[in-house]
Amino acid sequence: MSELHFPVMLSECLEMLDIKPCGTYVDGTFGRGGHSMEIAKRLTDGKLYCIDRDITAIEYGKEKFAGFDNVRFIKGNFCDVPSLMSGKVDGILLDLGVSSPQLDEAERGFSYMADGPLDMRMDTGSALNAKTVVNEWSFEELRRILFTYGEERYSSKIASAIVREREKKEISSTLQLVEIIKSAMPAAALREKQHPAKRTFQGIRIAVNDELSEIETFLENLPAMLKPGGRAVIITFHSLEDRLVKHAFRTAEKPCVCPPSAPVCVCGKKPTLKVISNKPILPSEDELSKNPRSRSAKVRVAERL
Repeated sequence: MSELHFPVMLSECLEMLDIKPCGTYVDGTFGRGGHSMEIAKRLTDGKLYCIDRDITAIEYGKEKFAGFDNVRFIKGNFCDVPSLMSGKVDGILLDLGVSSPQLDEAERGFSYMADGPLDMRMDTGSALNAKTVVNEWSFEELRRILFTYGEERYSSKIASAIVREREKKEISSTLQLVEIIKSAMPAAALREKQHPAKRTFQGIRIAVNDELSEIETFLENLPAMLKPGGRAVIITFHSLEDRLVKHAFRTAEKPCVCPPSAPVCVCGKKPTLKVISNKPILPSEDELSKNPRSRSAKVRVAERL
């Protein structure tokens, strides 16, 4: 795994976590450990739990953090934090982007820039992969995930092209899929700045890893995971993720479901979170120049009441 890694909005995330040296923290998406390393350096008697469903990341982390006695590694999914560890914590960090090593290693199948097998599994032990989705899912299911998860306006044309091509031969590689995608798109779309396969690959990746359902589960359980004053810092990379986080934070901050005409609240729902910033934190120009992959990143923060 390459050593070149830029943790997204590192200083902003550390500031928002408001780290206590004796506190307990969770990095629910360890990846390459850029955020985790800086959290660990700020702890004295505190503890840091690093979670990732990618065994490669866990093995890398154990080696990289060998000198830190207060860091624990757990192979698992961030949405399962309540069952992976006991007790409440002072802070949780989630970076919902695909890590740079996963993108850069062609054999993982996440990249539309290099040839590799159609995989896209964040947990390589999972049964479902991109090859199965592309070759076995129906036209309607393909169209749905490309439109809903990839926000691809040419979803129907691309899904039709995939179904047509797989009837001739199995689609097994990333660049093979890229060419099919390009063939289904109008010339004007191919000239856009964004790579023509980006949205389709995003849609398939989200479906393979069931990403949105996992985020929803995590957000439902979030208040119960945090100590009073504890903070959740979440980095998202596309509008679907950001909307889920924004809605969950606002609902937890203002949970009352009584009609606006009601003179007093009778539903009994109490706020559990306080939103720290109503607008998301965005990467600085300096960060964008060093790490262009951070361009679509947004950070939202909430504090347990």
